[in-house]
Amino acid sequence: MSATTNALAARRAAAARYQPRKIKLLLVAEAPPCDTGRYFYFEDVDRHDWLFRYVYEGLTGQKPTREGKAGHLAELRDAGLFMIDLHEENAKQPSAAILTPCIRGLIDRCRKLKPKHIALIKSIVHDVAFEPLTKAGLPVIDERLPFPASGQQKKFLEGFARVLRASGF
Repeated sequence: MSATTNALAARRAAAARYQPRKIKLLLVAEAPPCDTGRYFYFEDVDRHDWLFRYVYEGLTGQKPTREGKAGHLAELRDAGLFMIDLHEENAKQPSAAILTPCIRGLIDRCRKLKPKHIALIKSIVHDVAFEPLTKAGLPVIDERLPFPASGQQKKFLEGFARVLRASGF
């Protein structure tokens, strides 16, 4: 098994532990971090866990702790929130040309997951995925959420609050 295959299998196994039976809100991010030790569903991430931190804060109003991440992930699961990536492998500087071929697979995964609502994280994800997901009859919320890093945290939390209202939280 290659390192890429091992990393993908580890991410899928970690996510499976926290997948809700019924998904109220599915978040679609761009791609997993290039650092294979970091991922939204990994319980022991010691740095740059931006997306997890701000999703949790946006949903609960509380800042998560690193030591309590497993419990925080369980809270997200129990609330019906789940996150997947458009591009399932690490992709340095993903572009529309790299992400667009992944849309068919994303549509298939979304249909299997049967979320009540879908939100797209990062403008590029919105640009390449919003229209195809909508045309496929999937319940996508039209909100451009920035990735919550590089000074975009406040803007993410504001947009995420709108997404949560639109999805009935």
